[in-house]
Amino acid sequence: MYRDHTKVIAIGDRKIGGGNPVLIQSMTNTKTEDVEATVEQILSLEQAGCEIIRCAVPTMEAAKALSRIKKQIHIPLVADIHFDYRLAIASMENGADKIRINPGNIGGRDRIKAVVDVAKERKIPIRVGVNSGSLEKELVEKYQGVTAEGLVESALDKVHIIEDLGYDQLVISIKSSDVLMCARAHELISRETDYPLHVGITEAGTLYSGTIKSAVGLGIILYQGIGDTIRVSLTGAPLEEVKAAKRILKTMGLRKGGIEVVSCPTCGRTQIDLIGLANQVEDMVQDIPLDLKVAVMGCVVNGPGEAKEADIGIAGGLGNGLLIKKGEIVKKVPEAELLDCLREELLHWQQ
Repeated sequence: MYRDHTKVIAIGDRKIGGGNPVLIQSMTNTKTEDVEATVEQILSLEQAGCEIIRCAVPTMEAAKALSRIKKQIHIPLVADIHFDYRLAIASMENGADKIRINPGNIGGRDRIKAVVDVAKERKIPIRVGVNSGSLEKELVEKYQGVTAEGLVESALDKVHIIEDLGYDQLVISIKSSDVLMCARAHELISRETDYPLHVGITEAGTLYSGTIKSAVGLGIILYQGIGDTIRVSLTGAPLEEVKAAKRILKTMGLRKGGIEVVSCPTCGRTQIDLIGLANQVEDMVQDIPLDLKVAVMGCVVNGPGEAKEADIGIAGGLGNGLLIKKGEIVKKVPEAELLDCLREELLHWQQ
């Protein structure tokens, strides 16, 4: 598998590549200059399972704020830089564990060298980012449009610039909002380089459409053994990005732990508010550190049989509900008490 053979890169106290676990990233949407708000958001993301956090650094004030932010958080901090190489240097001087740049938009070779020299001195990895919206004009012309091949060539060109400057602590990111183009680009680049890949579908969209596009795209890529760290890019709260990323990795068998909630589709036999109940259960189990499958069924007739693959489940109808373990009914309770009954069972769960 490609993932097992990528180069190991240390980002703060975490490592990606070389078969290490695929780590979840997100990006703050606060003003980085607002240290209090940024720290508050990062701490909530840590709690949700974020393992690497990226902050935009559009100003020198933002770069200097990183030092105060870093002292109050517990996960590696990545500085996102566009255009001004001095911001990249200032970010590293203020404690960034990694920087994200596009060498094509921070100036000439002398400016790229100035950034690389500081990164080399401080042993800070560089993420080289390229996306379909910023593909160079000459590559668009060469490939007669924006293509996977063009994205790969652009990314490797940037990598070679930094390698020529004597540095190889690199992570590559090639993103597109076109799911299949993005998947194809990752297939191609994984054959050309052993640098770890940061994977995501850029500009994926809203919570609904963005989650679907990201799940499809990341699923295709991760299933091939490609990808060392991921971000689900959504037009929404960063917390939702982390929740979606955790579910994608768990679904792909790349992450263990956490309760998985399964629920039946509604049908004419449903005699409770199954949609509301399933959503309540999903919210309720977020803070319970078990590795279990919980079923939520809307029919006491078929519920026990349908829930037999789950560790524990509930089914309801006509004012009453059933608590089920491995397909066997263990308790009958009033429908209004189903949620509390399930939570009590989970809180006192014994393997």
